[in-house]
Amino acid sequence: MANIVVVGAQWGDEGKGKVVDVLTPFVELIVRYQGGNNAGHTVVIGKEKFILHSIPSGILRPGKRGVIACGVVVDPASLLEEMRELAERGIPLQGRLFISNNAHLILPYHRLLDEADERHRGSRRIGTTSRGVGPAYTDKAARVGIRTGDLLDEALFREKLEANLRIKNAILQAVYAVAPVRMEEILPAYLRYGEALAPYLCDTTLLLNEAIEREAPILFEGAQGTMLDIDHGTYPYITASNTTAGGASTGTGVPPTKIHGVLGVAKAYTTRVGEGPFPTEVKGELGDLLRSRGSEYGATTGRPRRCGWIDAVVLRHAVRINGLDTLALTKLDVLDPFPTIRIAVGYRYRQAILHDFPLGDRVLAAAEPVYEEWPGWQSSTAGLRHVDDLPAKARDYMDRLTELTGREIGLVSTGAVREETMVQDGSFLTRWFPGLRPAPVSPR
Repeated sequence: MANIVVVGAQWGDEGKGKVVDVLTPFVELIVRYQGGNNAGHTVVIGKEKFILHSIPSGILRPGKRGVIACGVVVDPASLLEEMRELAERGIPLQGRLFISNNAHLILPYHRLLDEADERHRGSRRIGTTSRGVGPAYTDKAARVGIRTGDLLDEALFREKLEANLRIKNAILQAVYAVAPVRMEEILPAYLRYGEALAPYLCDTTLLLNEAIEREAPILFEGAQGTMLDIDHGTYPYITASNTTAGGASTGTGVPPTKIHGVLGVAKAYTTRVGEGPFPTEVKGELGDLLRSRGSEYGATTGRPRRCGWIDAVVLRHAVRINGLDTLALTKLDVLDPFPTIRIAVGYRYRQAILHDFPLGDRVLAAAEPVYEEWPGWQSSTAGLRHVDDLPAKARDYMDRLTELTGREIGLVSTGAVREETMVQDGSFLTRWFPGLRPAPVSPR
């Protein structure tokens, strides 16, 4: 059985939560390896919708185990609320959820710094969720972070918190004119959080490597998307962690030699949240139609997402830096009514045509997409469950994406619920997960 990484191939919000949920029956452990509660994965089961921010999507499947690894930053109040909501909805977590005792904490001053810094940036703001994720990663890199395991040692937690508050309060007051955070506002609450989380804390690196030794299949779940990676994304309009496949090793302690493949998830069009360049963005009525048909509003913030056509330059970049073996294409049904569908195959910058993703943010901001136009199918694909049931023009569109990226499309989603999913027979997915089979072809 295979250990597979699932990554977003665009700017996030590609539907990774649903894809992970579909693949979970064929693995034992589902591992979140980076990000914080700034990400939201939405899974629809029947008439119920679940939005998960820190807990891996696979926890919704009975008997499966979820891991929040050391590469994640944890807001304990948010996580405990998420755990409470799942328990109230009949999803037990005891003995099924494991949290790294080396995962770094998000503290109240991180959120204040996040909000204040965004205000201070003015026109250069990033468009963060203001959840404190970036500042928590900053402290981690600066070697002043506080980890979940520290909550179990009151003297150590107090010592680290006192040292940090001296510095953070000085910055909040002197730079941002924000009132200081007081020790008595944090210490008792966080010690209570530690007591509540204690049964779930463990050495997740040991847990995962022991599972690999006994050949238990593992699914690694990324948050956000490739283009928000701190090293390989549209810097500085990115998140604060490595969202790409390499982050699965550094964020879990599982060596790359124990990972067998990478699945990239992409929408049939493109969206992004927040600021930053977006070459294929479509505004006006067309953009509004994409947004309304795709329900493109952030699962964490509710912010409307920016929408545009699919970008093959971005997808090729994602293939290259993640080592993608195959693609999952989601929300194909959103494109059903469009008479013409565009694919960006390059960028025009000054007098040149660029076919590879440019590294400079000024270049990308000034680049204009070079489009191919494809005829739309203008018939409903919603709820179809076999690729052979798709209209011929929809299959042509997918075939062209395969040509442009050099990667097969192994899975297609045509709706929000689990069952509205197509699997390509003979794809990497059916080789990785032999029990995952395409649905029967509908009678014609």
